[in-house]
Amino acid sequence: MNDLVTGVDGLARCGWGAGTPDYAAYHDGEWGRPLRGDDALYERITLEAFQSGLSWLTILRKRAAFRRAFDDFRITTVAGYGEADVTRLLGDAGIVRNRAKIEAAIANARAALDLPEGLSALLWSFAPPTRATRPGRLADVPAVTPESTALARALKKRGFRFVGPTTVYALMQATGMVDDHLAGCHVVLAPAA
Repeated sequence: MNDLVTGVDGLARCGWGAGTPDYAAYHDGEWGRPLRGDDALYERITLEAFQSGLSWLTILRKRAAFRRAFDDFRITTVAGYGEADVTRLLGDAGIVRNRAKIEAAIANARAALDLPEGLSALLWSFAPPTRATRPGRLADVPAVTPESTALARALKKRGFRFVGPTTVYALMQATGMVDDHLAGCHVVLAPAA
């Protein structure tokens, strides 16, 4: 994969974002844009956990099915799921059917409900200062940072599962807590508030 790729539309993208139309749409319209809101961030933390060990493209293509299966990732609804819901989800061919990840998604909704400050405030409290420049190459993009390690530790302490430092850093990238679009990429992001 090249670090920066110019698409047929003439726009320079991070190399991974030019692989398929699904990736290009996600790269251009969503990845790295600041995202707030407890339910919205719960969706992303859940999808990042389901992605563990799989291609992100698999998750992107199943996202609509995940939203249907998990009641649009409404924390209060998912937190009330029981064993019948686990069984229902394990039978849903539209999503990734992994018992440990399904049970983690439910446990994470319950843990999110217990956060006095809310999930969004907790996650964003670990966002690092904005970098002066974007990374020049994919090799300059870390997989783990001190902030993702600290956030993973804080989440686990509060009862969250499938939230290791690498998964948490991917969440930070995807939700705009860090800007890892490469220098020269056409995507312009508004600064995180």
